[in-house]
Amino acid sequence: MSKSHITPQNYPRTSEGFLDETQLTPHSRNVTKTELKEIIRSAIQNANKKSSRKILNVPEDSKPKEKKLIYLKEGKELFNYFRKYYGDPATTAYGCLGQHYSKIAVEQFRNRTLQMERMNSGWRYQYMAKDCAIKSQRFIAVSDIGAAEADFTATIGIINSKESILNIYTSVKNRTNTMGGQDWPKAIYALEGIAQNDKNRNGPYICIFGIAMDRGQRVIKFPKKSPSPYSVNTEIWFSDFFWPFFSGYSYQEIITAVLDTLIEEAHVTSKPSVINSLVPKELIESFGDCCRKYSLVDEKGNFNDAHKLVELFCTNAKRTTM
Repeated sequence: MSKSHITPQNYPRTSEGFLDETQLTPHSRNVTKTELKEIIRSAIQNANKKSSRKILNVPEDSKPKEKKLIYLKEGKELFNYFRKYYGDPATTAYGCLGQHYSKIAVEQFRNRTLQMERMNSGWRYQYMAKDCAIKSQRFIAVSDIGAAEADFTATIGIINSKESILNIYTSVKNRTNTMGGQDWPKAIYALEGIAQNDKNRNGPYICIFGIAMDRGQRVIKFPKKSPSPYSVNTEIWFSDFFWPFFSGYSYQEIITAVLDTLIEEAHVTSKPSVINSLVPKELIESFGDCCRKYSLVDEKGNFNDAHKLVELFCTNAKRTTM
């Protein structure tokens, strides 16, 4: 789809061309604190499950036996990563001394997946925004997350207009720099293409890029040196507008609730790091098996000889057991 195929949608607009929120159905109830906590817990769990599949490239329909084989293979790959990208070998060896292999496996897994952890946050806020929209009862309908470009869609009533409803196609991003400048036109046209081709849509649409963690209100993207935007139907909503619109809570209230929930969950589970839940036990044990084969750990699974680690890092160390 290109700019020339974009038809201005008939929804209420401000003098600056933004969606006029005052002409939409307002919030009629507040999402309770208890409901918000449940939404956050569910979002964390769903994002963690999705992250685990993406990190390990596990197909959605994989059977348990297939998953196990993937985890065993990934455990060996993680050990090879540990062996190859060790930083300072002496410092790394000293840092591992006395540590259980499971802790080192999780740390190495984290090192490999920092980018995916940022994506985990994006998915978390994606799930949260959708579920907050449902609980708020402001919207006529809210879809499940579907197409890759359209994270969720919401239908809302329009007040005193020939058009009775507006369809909101929303893609959630952590920050505006999640995409480079050259990627925005493609993303805008792709999202609008989904809206235009939705056979179940009735009424006009607007496309929204919700920015979960950048402060601000709203902007419309323009090409450089052009008086016309990429699309007159697409807006970027920053966190100070995005969260109140869908949840009724301010950005700071949302982030504070997420923090409180993470602290509570860590206290209950004794796992302060969200990343722990992303690492399958089979993968950790596969990593441990590799450590045992090179005689790097004792019978309890703790690294007990830093010199052997230095040998592993600095030479072509051979396995001592089969």
